[in-house]
Amino acid sequence: MRRYRRFWPNRPIIVALVIGAYALTTTELAVTSPLMGTPPIAIEVRAEPIKAFDSHDPSRQRFGQLEFRGGLTLTSPYRGFGGLSAIRMAPDGAQFISLSDRGRWFKGRLIYEGTRPVGIADPVMAPILGPDGQPLASRGWHDTESIADDGGTLYVGIEGVNQIVRFDYGKDGLLARGQPIPVPPGIRTLPLNKGLEALVFVPRNQPMGGTLIAISERGLDEAGNLRAFLIGGPAPGNFAVKRIEQFDISDAALLPSGDLLILERSLSWPGGLLVQIRRIQIGDVRPGAVVDGPVLFEADLRFEIDNMEGLAVHQTPAGETVLTLISDDNFFPALQRTELLQFTLVGP
Repeated sequence: MRRYRRFWPNRPIIVALVIGAYALTTTELAVTSPLMGTPPIAIEVRAEPIKAFDSHDPSRQRFGQLEFRGGLTLTSPYRGFGGLSAIRMAPDGAQFISLSDRGRWFKGRLIYEGTRPVGIADPVMAPILGPDGQPLASRGWHDTESIADDGGTLYVGIEGVNQIVRFDYGKDGLLARGQPIPVPPGIRTLPLNKGLEALVFVPRNQPMGGTLIAISERGLDEAGNLRAFLIGGPAPGNFAVKRIEQFDISDAALLPSGDLLILERSLSWPGGLLVQIRRIQIGDVRPGAVVDGPVLFEADLRFEIDNMEGLAVHQTPAGETVLTLISDDNFFPALQRTELLQFTLVGP
């Protein structure tokens, strides 16, 4: 297994530089990719287990309110693989749908030994299609960063144009054509490279049922908090997430209780890469509110993290709540990794 921190003592700085440089060139790289127009294709994905989240203390399993179940480092000879920015798990905890920030779907099935993920079966990639059946990327809508799932209907957030597109995935699978949906005017004013980063659909049998929650990566209001939106549902409007230090939002997901988990990331020259997860009481989410909540989990490059950008939640038949995280390697596999990590939520 590659351990880049062994070879580069200043890996936090290198990773920050790579991620920052990639953010500035994402548009050019996506538009010129020769793989954008290809149909769904079965690919090879190699999965190397991550057996310890803390390589200095492999016996340690508890990290804040999360318990490490296992993880995978994913590689592929397929040139379109990488840049994974969001993930959603099926209720069975095996089937998943993910996407890259170059406008491509990635789907497959996790293989387990007991509760530990050990591999990926049936991996497939395909271009995300627009309403005309052509790849979204061909119209410049390539910076796909987030997924929300409404029982087979998928919503995808596109950061570069701050647009949301709906797919009948349950009917058409990877060939589904995206239909743009109306978005609040405030979404259009988000920074193009720090715009829509997280989408969550509230199940219709819960309070706020039918609401699409959209959160910006670093679209700040006048108070310096992170702008967010409630689209549809019983009480549409705007709210904000209190910003903690220099953390930006990478993704979000709902717990079975209905509470909102927010995945956040910070990059700085002295601190390198930091990742944390906050829990927000869903009852606090309403128009005009500024929401905050406790940090359940935090990690830096002493642990097995990379540029974590995707977060999903599912519940096992035994009632355990499992968090799945996935990282975006920015298509720089020589310096970064595509990692899939799983944790069990424990504690209060």
